[in-house]
Order: sequence, then structure tokens, then C-alpha cells
Amino acid sequence: MPVEPTQLIELDVERVANGGWCVARHEGRVVFVRHALPGERVLAEVTDETTRFLRADAVEILESSPDRVTPPCPFAGPGRCGGCDWQHATLAAQRRYKAEIVAEQFQRLAGVEVKVDVEEVPGAPKGLGWRTRVQFAVTPDGHPGLRRHRSHEIEPVDACLIAHPEVERPGVERHNWRGASGVEAIASSTGERAVVVTPKGHRTVAVPELGADAYVLVDEGRGHVRAVRGRTALTERVGSRDFRVTGSGFWQIHPGTAAVLLDAVLEFAAVRPGDWALDLYCGVGLFAAGLAEAAGPEGAVLGIESDARAVQDARHNLRDLPQARVERGRVEDTLDRLGVERADVVVVDPPRTGLGREVVGRVAGLDASRVVYVSCDPATLARDVAWFADQGYPLVDLRAFDAFPMTHHIETVALLVKDAT
Repeated sequence: MPVEPTQLIELDVERVANGGWCVARHEGRVVFVRHALPGERVLAEVTDETTRFLRADAVEILESSPDRVTPPCPFAGPGRCGGCDWQHATLAAQRRYKAEIVAEQFQRLAGVEVKVDVEEVPGAPKGLGWRTRVQFAVTPDGHPGLRRHRSHEIEPVDACLIAHPEVERPGVERHNWRGASGVEAIASSTGERAVVVTPKGHRTVAVPELGADAYVLVDEGRGHVRAVRGRTALTERVGSRDFRVTGSGFWQIHPGTAAVLLDAVLEFAAVRPGDWALDLYCGVGLFAAGLAEAAGPEGAVLGIESDARAVQDARHNLRDLPQARVERGRVEDTLDRLGVERADVVVVDPPRTGLGREVVGRVAGLDASRVVYVSCDPATLARDVAWFADQGYPLVDLRAFDAFPMTHHIETVALLVKDAT
């Protein structure tokens, strides 16, 4: 019998599911419910119905889990800000749930049994104050906020508790940004701050007097960023090396993640002096720099990246490492254009959509001894791992990191080793 949206139903919550949901059943149909925890009995409001399942928000907790806590943020909850999925669970429970999700995705999509501990990343006390890049949407009358879950509606906020304190200092949420479609606040690991304004169409945005010094940039689209105040790029530091990142360019948003992932990648890659390594989807060159240092002047590293600004930044960041070069283009096209047929080690860090079957086949054909796969989506990672296994590269090791506390997102690093048999 069809269930009308906004109808209230009682649910016994069974387990977690990928994407910040829990799974329940109603009259034999699967229900994906948010704001609930496994083992709870909840009253849920149906928010969406498909031919196969329902979506719902838990609006009243009838029987609570011992893992439940009061969300620290007043904007978290049903129908409110969609940025956080798990503020109503303890940090220990969040990491346990994420480990269960990784295991479930690998079992279902790759047919592989994995057991992984989700490791804490330093720099997020109590799971708050870690996000160094926050993108605010702007209402038609200029008020900044964050989007509600699966919605274009904007929840006005006056502060974001997972935002890094330095992101909050300019006070983006406390100003009007009429004429903008979005405003991003950024704080770098070297103490620099920036506010990136995206105008709506060709409108002019009057930049207010901010509460703290920050570069003010205008994102003009198509890769062009203009500085209204200060510089167009910020400096990030990992260990003793600095990295230039222009505007809203890609960088890990948790202050501890870049160093943690670099260490994990280098451990799995086990690059030796003289090795020939590839860094595919290389961004601004974080992994390429580490690989080039390990390979030494007698080795070589090729980074491939499609984003023009990232390529410019990567070339700047690797300018002291002559054994490293960066080429712009789609991975498979660029490998073909350059005639790359082999490598000793390959590192891949694709977008959330993963590599896909074609790129998996191209990478496996390089005959590398090791492939290190960095992923922010366990589903696409598990799918690609299954395809790598078919190509003779089984999964050998896997690490997972809680790089996004209070949310369902997770960073994983997988090691695939060429099967000698």
C-alpha cells in the first residue's frame, strides 16, 4: 500500500547503511531513515517514496540506543542543516558504524571480507572545529547558510560547529552577501585565511567589512579566480614542504588528513630509489612530492590532473624536484598520449565516482608491482577493487581514517599488489 510523504510510521532500526542512513522495514518495504541509530525504535516521517524503498527522518525516539547523545549543534536534526549525519552518536559509535559500512560495501560489491579500524585523525577535538574549508550557499536576500539534506533549500546559520575556529573568524555567516550564489571560507595550515565569493551571474557583490583579515577572492568561473584583496592562493604545509593552493582548489579539509594520508600512501607504495611512479588525479602534487622524494634524482614521477589550476599549482609545488613532472588531461587519454606502458608503482586518488572499468583496465595494464588507491567513497572503491582483482591485483591491505567526523564520509587507502601467480 503506498505511503504518503509526511506520513508518520513506527520503525525498528536494524543497521547502518552507506550515506548516513540506517535501515528499517515497514510492511515489508525497506526504509532508509536518518537521525536514527541501530537498535532504536523511532517515529519517522516519510520524506520520499520510490518503487523500491522509502526515505524517512526520525522525528521522535521511542527507544534510544546507548550510543545516542544530544547533538551539539542547534542546526542539526530532521529538516535542518544537511552537513552532518551523525551528531546524535558518540564519536566511538560513529567510527564503529563507518567500519561496518566499509566491511558491508566490500562484502557486497567486491565479495571480499575486510575488517578495518577507522583511525582517528589528529586535529578534531570532540569531532568539532576541524573543517578548514566551508562552502556557504546564499539565499536570494543575501543570507548565508548550509543546504538541507537532499534539498536546494538553505538553512541559515550563524556558526558551524565543525568549522575550524580560523574559518569562523572572518564571520562570513554574520554578513549579507546579496548578489552571490555562494561564499567559501578557508583557513590554511600556515595561518592564512581567504573568503571566495561566487557571484550570481554577472552581478556585483559588495564585500562587507570582515571580522578578521582574509584574502578576498572572486571565482569568475572556468578556472579564473580574481583577487579583490590579498593573493589568489593560500599556502598549506605538510612536514617541511609548502604547497600552493589557488582559490577553492582541492586540499584535504581536515587539518590532519594531508599528513596522515601521505604517510599511509608512502608506506603502501614502498617506493625505492630509481623507481618510476605515477600519481594519477594528482591534484596540487601532495603525493607526487612524497613519491619523488622517495624515488630520488635517479627515479621519476609523473602526475596527471585534469584541472588547469591544480596543474599550475602542482608544477609550482614540485619545481624543486626535477624528477617529477605534471601533465594536464584525462588519465586514460594522457597515458595514451604520452605512450606510458609501464610503471613500478601507481597511486590513484580519483573523485568520488571512482576510476571506472576503463581506467582500472588501463592502470592494471601498466604492470606495476603495487597500486595504491586513495578513496573517499567505500562503494566505488569496493567496486573498483573487484575489477582490479579480476585483472590480477587483489586487495592486500586497507586503512580507513575518520577525516570527516560527524558526517558519514570516510577516507580509505587500499593496497593492491600484482598477483605473481
